[in-house]
Amino acid sequence: MSENSSNSGAVCWTTGAADCKSGMIKQQDLERFPDLIRKKRDGEQLSVQEIRDFIKGVKDKTIQESQIGAMLMAIWQRGMVEEETHALTKEMMMSGEVMSWPTEWEGLMVDKHSTGGVGDKISLVLAPALAACGCKVPMISGRGLAHTGGTLDKLESIPGFNVYQPIKQLQRILEDVGCCIVGQTENLVPADKVMYALRNATSTVDSLPLITSSIMSKKGAESLSALVLDVKFGKAAFYKDLKSAKTLAMSLVRTGSSLGIRTGAVLSHMNCPIGRFVGNTLEVIESLECLKGRCPDDILELVALLGGLLLSMSGRAGDLEEGKRLIAGTLQNGKALEKFRNMMIGQGVTSQIAASLCSAEADYYSILRRAQHQTELETESSGTVIGIDGMVVAKVMQSLGAGRSKVGVPVNHSVGVELLVSLGQKVEKGKPWMRVHYETPALSADQRLCLQRALTLGSADQLCTVPLVAEVILP
Repeated sequence: MSENSSNSGAVCWTTGAADCKSGMIKQQDLERFPDLIRKKRDGEQLSVQEIRDFIKGVKDKTIQESQIGAMLMAIWQRGMVEEETHALTKEMMMSGEVMSWPTEWEGLMVDKHSTGGVGDKISLVLAPALAACGCKVPMISGRGLAHTGGTLDKLESIPGFNVYQPIKQLQRILEDVGCCIVGQTENLVPADKVMYALRNATSTVDSLPLITSSIMSKKGAESLSALVLDVKFGKAAFYKDLKSAKTLAMSLVRTGSSLGIRTGAVLSHMNCPIGRFVGNTLEVIESLECLKGRCPDDILELVALLGGLLLSMSGRAGDLEEGKRLIAGTLQNGKALEKFRNMMIGQGVTSQIAASLCSAEADYYSILRRAQHQTELETESSGTVIGIDGMVVAKVMQSLGAGRSKVGVPVNHSVGVELLVSLGQKVEKGKPWMRVHYETPALSADQRLCLQRALTLGSADQLCTVPLVAEVILP
């Protein structure tokens, strides 16, 4: 990562070290790639230079896709030791352009990453709250895939919101507002784009070193001071148990530290949806309500904890508890809402629309698209709500168009659900417990049945309450 050499304070992008003369691959290197594949296949450790040569070949397309796929499978089968994972991450990060910020922003650059969940709109609330506390948040986010939602998809439900910003505008937004939420550029970690597509094709997505390097190479390219990771586990998460989630969290934290980023992690449950709304437009509405001080307890807890960690790690707060109070305060005093309004305007939303959405009693559906149909599902018996299966809800929403199964497939922003009950609530038979927003002429019998099965009722003593956050890993 090079320092900004101009006095204008503009963001500059630098090309990674893999392009230097020492990183050039000669013909004899091309011929030895099968030997590198064989070496990893047999469980041997790759050297830093061998990993550099591999990533250079991926980026420059001087090795065949079949060879890349074979190496990915060898890594999936044999794994990598910590030194290999760190080297792989760094070389991927340096395969493209790396952000460099004005020196006066040193220590202020922070970000958050989540491993994905249902109803996870934390970024939409957290980024402006951090900006209101004096941080700079260049949040590079992704799109939803399979059962998980994507931050970019949510924001694109706002008319005019542009998630792809040129560098000068990105700089301007950070200077004026303090936060922006954008998509990955073509030149940011290009090796990851090639490898991720092949990981899907070769069923190697769930490799620990490949997951770690994919996430942390992009965060490293942001040139952050501090990073916090929300690693989820449970029924509606990719990791079903705490042990496997913690293994990933520790790998991410150690790799972040190797890149010079103060990195912490939170291990949080992902059984029920987060908040009361699932679906792109609906989650934007809930996020705006949170920014207006009307935040469900679970969202507030995660936003305050993740934000508090970043403030304490970056020196903006004396400790975690002070950081949590500062973050929560921005949601009550309107400062985070003002940051979100200005971020919308900076990213293409008209000032009139931004002001209307941020007004105290906004008529959201005068601006945001509402699905053609709404149907309420009723409880089939009386009892206490002891479970709402987030994975079941997400899969039905995906089938209705709220999500995608392939990269690049458009989503229907208006599709989603509102949860009308919460855990621990006593309900009577026939009480509405979910409102479904959809575009198809009718919900199928199978979709209705699946959604009804997502709700579990029982007696109050069957309710098993566990903390939302199981563990915090500090740098």
